[in-house]
Formats: sequence, C-alpha cells, structure tokens
Amino acid sequence: MKKYNIMRPLLLIVMALLVKSLVTNFCMVFGMEQGPAENIGFISMLITAIVFYSRIARKRRK
Repeated sequence: MKKYNIMRPLLLIVMALLVKSLVTNFCMVFGMEQGPAENIGFISMLITAIVFYSRIARKRRK
C-alpha cells in the first residue's frame, strides 16, 4: 500500500477557502452587497477545488 500524503487534501481545502475569501472581499471592495459577493466566492471556491483536484489526480495517474 502506498504511503498516504496528508498534505494534498489539506492544501486543497486551504486553497479553496483562500480563494473564497479573496474573491468575496474583492467583490465587496468594488461595491457588491454581501449576499451576492458570498455566492460568487462560493462558486469560485468550487471551481478552484475541482481544478486543483483534477491536477492532483492527473499527477497521481502518471
């Protein structure tokens, strides 16, 4: 059995939350209200998680 790498899932979570907070704050700085800014931040978090996971999975297959 291969050794489990704990850093990959933690890095994925940290990246997703960091992108969510940055995008939410960026939207609010430019005058958006809190609700729509959080929605856009959540969507960006999902996109980041999917892209990051696909890169991890692709490197693991090689």
